[in-house]
Amino acid sequence: MPAPQSTPSSVELPDDPIALAQLLVGVTDALRTSNLDALTEDELVTVAETAEQARRVADAADAEIITAVSDRAAYRKAGWIRLNQFLGFGLRLGPGEVKRRTLAAAKVGRLSNLRGEVLDPVLPATAVALADGAVSAAHVLVITDVIRLIPDRVPADIVADAEAHLADAARTLAPDQLRKVGHRLLAHLDPDGHLTDERDRQRNRELTLAHQDVRLMSKLTACLTPQVRAKLDLILTAWAAPGFNNPDDPDSLRGACDAPGIDPAAREAAAQRDMRSPGQRNHDALEALLDFALTHHALGAPGKLSSSLVITADLTDLAAGAGIALTATGARLPVGALVDVAADTVPYLEVFAGATREVLYLGRGKRFASKAQRLALFGRDRGCTAPGCDRPFAQTEAHHMPDWQHGGPTDIDHLGTACGGHNRAASTGRWDTTVLDAEAGDDAGRVGWKPADRDVAPTVNPIHYADLPLRRPPPAAHPPTARTSPAEYQLLRLLAGHPATPTGATDLQFPPAA
Repeated sequence: MPAPQSTPSSVELPDDPIALAQLLVGVTDALRTSNLDALTEDELVTVAETAEQARRVADAADAEIITAVSDRAAYRKAGWIRLNQFLGFGLRLGPGEVKRRTLAAAKVGRLSNLRGEVLDPVLPATAVALADGAVSAAHVLVITDVIRLIPDRVPADIVADAEAHLADAARTLAPDQLRKVGHRLLAHLDPDGHLTDERDRQRNRELTLAHQDVRLMSKLTACLTPQVRAKLDLILTAWAAPGFNNPDDPDSLRGACDAPGIDPAAREAAAQRDMRSPGQRNHDALEALLDFALTHHALGAPGKLSSSLVITADLTDLAAGAGIALTATGARLPVGALVDVAADTVPYLEVFAGATREVLYLGRGKRFASKAQRLALFGRDRGCTAPGCDRPFAQTEAHHMPDWQHGGPTDIDHLGTACGGHNRAASTGRWDTTVLDAEAGDDAGRVGWKPADRDVAPTVNPIHYADLPLRRPPPAAHPPTARTSPAEYQLLRLLAGHPATPTGATDLQFPPAA
């Protein structure tokens, strides 16, 4: 990369940050439309190198801007309750880009402490290199990863020297090459692993469940402590043994392989029929363990929605055995698999074509939403209704419109789902919320949000309704009043694995026909 070029003396730059940002857009657009064909090959290379330098300096400026927005909580002025929502939904950045920018800002930005004092960057040498345009944000992330893996027992001055060495190497290496330098550095600092202790292991423990892909499959990645590894090994040895918990074998043995009373001949026969790979056996063992936890009330008091598997589905999809159902935790489930899940764990299954006999209008007589109202809200809202919030229904509260303290009733058409942060933000007057009327067109019946001090139209949250254009019209603001026919009712109960005649709490899921 070339050395940084100073601004020509003939160009006077404004002091106003807004004017500078607008000038940046104009200069970049002018470069885009400039006549590159008139340049020689050497000049064209110089333009490419200088533009890359400018992009890297912009990363340093971006870190300063994000730090200022975070320190002053300026994102709240735009209606967001968290910085990542402002970046992700307000600036329309992808999750990976949000994570990259916030992490880079945390490492090279000048943060403030609780007393308002401006601190030096966490990675000072890296911050200088980024400001020079010599390294990129990708280099910053590599250096961050390497520094994170240095054991806590390594002295601070040696860690600082290691950061400076990596920042210097980054000026001449690509990020993937820099990572190799970092691995060699880690091997030098702790060649035999003796410096790594329990604090390092606890600091790096992690288990992450990725988003579902287009096949509705999810990747599970983890970095387990030795204690958790030992316990998991023991459980998988017992529950993932050949012949046990095999969903492809109707005669498969269930539970742990060392449970008392198991016939050795049946064990051997089941193992001979088992064609699964070790990874598939581990997966099936995990599913069996989850079923065991759900059916033995391991999540708390039975009957509470927070302790139950709650699923909503479309009547047409359910009757056809096709399509996608949605759980209260935000997971998508093929309707074909829903039948098996319902038979095993007996969830609350809400169907939009049906109605409930439960009272959904409580007025001012009760502040907290009932179970029936929560089920109806799940069917309509699916998750937090605030724009840009991806919290699933299981992480939300019933939000009154108007707020309860201002006379709002606990009625289904005056309630919406909101996560705790957004619920408090609306209750303290930072947001105006309402159930949209017919003038909202396709969004009628959904909850609209707008910042209280901004003159803008209310907006709905599209995150939980990505399939909405395929399922017009949208659900009504309150549960529909039409009853299912007797034939549909019995069909739905059988699909869900319940007896044909409803009893007890199952009336909530499938109300009887009129």
